[in-house]
Amino acid sequence: MKRFSCVIIIVAVLSAPAYAIGWPDFMYDFAESGGLSNPQNTGLTTFPTLQIPLGGEMEAMASAYTAVARDYSFFEANPAASSRLERTEIGIAHNNLIADANMEGLVYTTRFEHLGIGAGTKFLHVPFTEYDRYGLQENAVRYTETIAGLNVSYNFLHSFDFHGIAVGANLKTAYRRIPEVIAPGQSALGVMGDVGLLTRFNLAKFHRSREKNFSVGLVARNVGPPALDEPLPSHATAGIAYVPLKPLTLAFDYTYPFVIGADVPAEPPSYAGGAAVQITDFLAAQTGFQLRGGNPRFALGSTIDFPAVSLQLNYTLDLATQVGSVDRFSVQASFDLGDRGRAERQARVEDLYLTSLEAYANGNIERTVSLCRQALEIDPTFEPAQETLISARKMLTLQRQMESIRLGEEDEFFGEEGSTESDGDTGE
Repeated sequence: MKRFSCVIIIVAVLSAPAYAIGWPDFMYDFAESGGLSNPQNTGLTTFPTLQIPLGGEMEAMASAYTAVARDYSFFEANPAASSRLERTEIGIAHNNLIADANMEGLVYTTRFEHLGIGAGTKFLHVPFTEYDRYGLQENAVRYTETIAGLNVSYNFLHSFDFHGIAVGANLKTAYRRIPEVIAPGQSALGVMGDVGLLTRFNLAKFHRSREKNFSVGLVARNVGPPALDEPLPSHATAGIAYVPLKPLTLAFDYTYPFVIGADVPAEPPSYAGGAAVQITDFLAAQTGFQLRGGNPRFALGSTIDFPAVSLQLNYTLDLATQVGSVDRFSVQASFDLGDRGRAERQARVEDLYLTSLEAYANGNIERTVSLCRQALEIDPTFEPAQETLISARKMLTLQRQMESIRLGEEDEFFGEEGSTESDGDTGE
């Protein structure tokens, strides 16, 4: 309960300035004064749900997540990340958008060594009520959009020193249902795909950690044909993420929209920057800023980790946010289903390796070789064990050669003594 209270307090404190000023007037003035407002060609694509983050850390960092992609919200950020996630997860999300518009989401992801797979869906629903001239309700219907997809990725060239290059793809379908009483013939089905790349390495690293501190991601999202002659919100994004200090993650994304199969101009490029700070073992905070079209957007979030569940609370401030109502709040829960024994196997490999170093230092070379072989049977990519095994084999070979030479000299010595005595006996 104390942990949950901490999260509520953090979100409330970070959000308080928005309530003390006129909103969205402040955002509009901020965009205009900074020359950031550029609504040209916005709103010309279909399935807007594809542009709204499902939730998680991605939403909290204002979508600057292409190169971060470390929780279930990778599904919308970079499909290559499932092959590098540590845990099997189920994520459930609720996003309170504008007025009665809400979005629900569900994601599952798991990993088999270097192969990652996942599935996800999100569902937007907006109620509409029709009244007659006397104010009596005649119809109650809902506008809905449903997005569902499958994910697969693989991490190539992975080794102890190199993170590898992860490649992944999503295959998605989208269905828009508009009741006939609202607009006949406007329901639509769309098919699209995402493809992404992700790699991590060390660059300007000022802390000790096995994890790489610099990430680069590339992704093309929502690539597919138009639905009812309306283009999809297709775009390409390049992102970087940097961990200068262990508790701090900084990220930046550049997005370039494009149009496929329709005579409609594309939106201008958009930008997003985000930061995440690990405050304690169980508490983290995130923030971000995104500029897309004429609608600058701030995001605030916090994560609280329980033993098997992580809770994420986010709040978004933009021109659509209504300060007087509970808009743009979202809550997500991700359930940790384990890591398929990877941590236990890694601990076993490291224990065997450290024991082999002790044996090597004590001169027990044969035991060193045996222990290194056991470690490599569990993890063939554990290069420290490979290097120690090579050194131990060379040392073992050298010892045997020296032993062979020593035994050969002794045989020769005793052989000469025997012949001398024999000769002496013959002479007598």
